[in-house]
Amino acid sequence: MKRIDWNALGEDGRAAVLRRPAQAVSETLRAGVHAIFEAVAARGDDALRDFTAKFDGVTLAGFGVGADESEAAAVRVPTEVQAAILEAAVRIEAFHRAGIAQPYEVETAPGLACQRVQRAIRRVGLYVPAGSAPLPSTALMLCIPARLAGCAEIILCTPPRADGSADPAVLLAARQAPGVRVFKLGGAQAIAAMALGTASVPRCDKLFGPGNAWVDEAKRQAALRPGGPAIDMPAGPSEVLVIADAGANPAFVAADLLSQAEHGPDSQVLLLTDSAALLEAVAAEVDAQLARLPRVDIARRALEASRLVLVRDIGQAIAISDAYAPEHLILALREPRAWLGRIHDAGSIFLGDWTPEALGDYCSGSNHVLPTGGAARAWSGLSVASFQKAITVQEATRAGIVNAGPCAATLAHAEGLQAHARAVELRLEQAA
Repeated sequence: MKRIDWNALGEDGRAAVLRRPAQAVSETLRAGVHAIFEAVAARGDDALRDFTAKFDGVTLAGFGVGADESEAAAVRVPTEVQAAILEAAVRIEAFHRAGIAQPYEVETAPGLACQRVQRAIRRVGLYVPAGSAPLPSTALMLCIPARLAGCAEIILCTPPRADGSADPAVLLAARQAPGVRVFKLGGAQAIAAMALGTASVPRCDKLFGPGNAWVDEAKRQAALRPGGPAIDMPAGPSEVLVIADAGANPAFVAADLLSQAEHGPDSQVLLLTDSAALLEAVAAEVDAQLARLPRVDIARRALEASRLVLVRDIGQAIAISDAYAPEHLILALREPRAWLGRIHDAGSIFLGDWTPEALGDYCSGSNHVLPTGGAARAWSGLSVASFQKAITVQEATRAGIVNAGPCAATLAHAEGLQAHARAVELRLEQAA
């Protein structure tokens, strides 16, 4: 990892340090995703079969996971993994249930009541990747808040394995949303199926979940189609930024950096510290731990775009972090909570030496589907609210129109919208 002295850099140099790895979508990829959408729109399930055979190497007669396969999943999952899935599910549900938005009603004038009510998105599409490894944790992070939101239909797509089955651990996790319908479909074709609908796969109102560049581009194109579904958030490579002081444990910090670097070669990890000694100790630990990782080649490529940055003090590190707006922010500080109020832009924050980012990935209870690429400046991670929409309601009595009507009529005339004003004034005349 490259060592940087922040205060020895000019503005251009500092901007380069915070620049993420290139995420440009190639025209070849864009055209490929478009072709998949057009084929699914024209040929439906037949196109899905062709793409599944081409990209996954499996020929499937049907895509749906039947009751027998779903029931048998638990038997195939090691007992300790079953227990971990259920333990994580309890924490995830507890955290997300506590954050459910509550309806409210306010009388804004005598006789005029306004309220806000929550309604679940009726049919949601969830994507659970299974590239280099299946992700039952993602199934938990998507299925549990969808169930708590009250979504009437939950559709989940996950790529088939070589034998044509769905990963048993993913199926077990998906059962946290009773009634979920699971389809063995992966990649851009899965997104196209949920966005457009086919004879087998229902058309969904909103799409959720991470994926590779093809999946990300497919979600983007799905949202841009006329009448297309909404999507959860802008997606991109995973990232972590660690702010550490002289008292931090170098082995812990290095492990946190590597835990994100192993996600993929386009992941990015950054360390900001006011201690030159800690920076060098972390660099040595990264080298030592890297050599022992099974995914060493992936992590090493990610580290090429990663940085160890020496800063003047922790206050400066906080300001740099906000400028970067990381997906994950770890505060390996002696008093991390004292700095929390100064942080404005981050997807998820991990306080202190004993809180690795991996806890949030799996079982702390918070959601691991988070904004990346700087989107944390304006976006939040998934919650129950992501699976709901809010509707406002208002009701005026005779007294209400008398009290609030003249204000509305005045503003309507000021905007030159006479029909608006007349709709109010007619009622005012009758109410007088």
